[in-house]
Amino acid sequence: MHWAQLRCLARFLWAALLAGSAMADSGVASSAPKVQPPRLIVFIAIDGLPQRQILNYQDQLAPDGFARLMQRGSWFANAHYGHSFTVTGAGHATMLTGAYPNRTGIIGNEWRDPSTGERVYCTGDNMAHYIGHPTSPFDGTSPKNLQVETVGDVLRRANHRSKVIAISGKDRGAILPGGKSGVAYIYMRSSGQFASSTYYMPKHPAWVDTFNAARPADRYFKTEWKALLPAAAYARSVPDNQIWFGPAGGSLPARFGALDDDAPGPNYYDSLLRGPFADALTLDFARAAMAGEQLGQDDAPDILSISLSGHDYVNHAFSAESRLSHDHVLQLDRLLQDFFRDLDLRVGKDQYAVALTADHGFMPSTELSAQQGLPTGRLDGAHTLAVVNQGLEARFGPGKWVTGYSGASLLLDRTLLAKSGLGPDVIAAAARELLLAQPGFAAAYTRQELLAGSRQGAPFFEPMRNAWHPDVSGDVQYTLKPHWMFGIRSNGAVHGSAHAYDTHVPILLYGPRWIGKGRIDSPVEVINIAPTLAKLLGIAPPAASQAAPLPFVVAAHKP
Repeated sequence: MHWAQLRCLARFLWAALLAGSAMADSGVASSAPKVQPPRLIVFIAIDGLPQRQILNYQDQLAPDGFARLMQRGSWFANAHYGHSFTVTGAGHATMLTGAYPNRTGIIGNEWRDPSTGERVYCTGDNMAHYIGHPTSPFDGTSPKNLQVETVGDVLRRANHRSKVIAISGKDRGAILPGGKSGVAYIYMRSSGQFASSTYYMPKHPAWVDTFNAARPADRYFKTEWKALLPAAAYARSVPDNQIWFGPAGGSLPARFGALDDDAPGPNYYDSLLRGPFADALTLDFARAAMAGEQLGQDDAPDILSISLSGHDYVNHAFSAESRLSHDHVLQLDRLLQDFFRDLDLRVGKDQYAVALTADHGFMPSTELSAQQGLPTGRLDGAHTLAVVNQGLEARFGPGKWVTGYSGASLLLDRTLLAKSGLGPDVIAAAARELLLAQPGFAAAYTRQELLAGSRQGAPFFEPMRNAWHPDVSGDVQYTLKPHWMFGIRSNGAVHGSAHAYDTHVPILLYGPRWIGKGRIDSPVEVINIAPTLAKLLGIAPPAASQAAPLPFVVAAHKP
């Protein structure tokens, strides 16, 4: 059974679970027990972590990192994204809104304005700039493009004393979960510091300045990322320096900071993102935020959103099957173990709850797939676009009918369409036909089909419709065949498809006062997280939320 069919079945099962008395008998519930809400919700997103990696290395995890959540919390073995274009922006917008891109308006990391063809960045806003740092035209500085509210927005509206702080190595990883009324802080690649933007405040609070003044990123200068375990422990992973790592290769130990550099500089600070050290800095800044903002210290619940970005960079460079990625999971595990112990001390073991997920998974490298005998390949996006335009020109006359890619769609030239007098549906249908004639494309649907829902049940139609927004997306939405990717160079791996290696991510819940122990095999989606956290907090779910709460295991007792 295809995942899209499983998802539809799951919706009926959830309805039955919510209404049935069997739920109470089994100890499974979709709502939180009637106890005081957590003083702090800690939401953790690990950028680019497929579920398979946690499971593959489960025997090597520390006792109190991921294992704390899996052994002493509720975890969901069959958790997926329900939209097809699985990328960082779309995933981070979904997590705490409970809505697909077809409502959030965040269809990707970037797209093109359908009217003008101009590039749009998901968290771009030329009315705001970073505090104390230079801001480039396509840097992310605000949630202006997010069209719906988050759990944090609802919480802040219900209680003005509640705080919502969001932190990430990437601007979109902080800004989108933080919502309209939270405060986002972003790792600055040029300085190794963290900064917010003028959307949120005119200047940083003192605790941020104190943290940055200590220049904590500098302590990793000339430091090596060393494997945590003996070499034999990584036998299940692909060895270092594979061809798809690119000309620079990749191996452990890896040094941060060139040998001929006298002092840390922008290249060094940027390089920290491709390993465990930027994630360690992000968690250190989260500790500073907890102290500086007194998170979880009173009866007004707070939210701390942390997106750890390093794993995405590691997997892009080396693939999720590499020894470097394997070790990076273990590094994250140890970092989380230390952080959870600090939460126990600072907030109290029974005063906070944790939800952990990822914004997308990762496909294996095409080279590895080829070695395993799987049909695979790399697409030249520019060549594909040229072929489609040549075909359209042959049928409908001169002109560049498709202006370019937008998210995971082709965007037609509105001006050319108006001049031609031809119906856009006719051109879109022809473009779809030409696209599907190219190798590597699994499915494509036109604007008319997506609006009407006329291809219900067709391959990937539902997740592609969930990924498509009528006011933001282009005119022909597409997805690729399994193990195919854009990019003609043998370099790294990607994500962004509707296939399980990209959609299957962890969802782990922990909070002994509210959430019991257990593995749950029912199909669930990331959109179920937001209403779950809202239930824990005793507030309404975000208005655009499209799902019920997760059927988590209820705590057997309330300490």
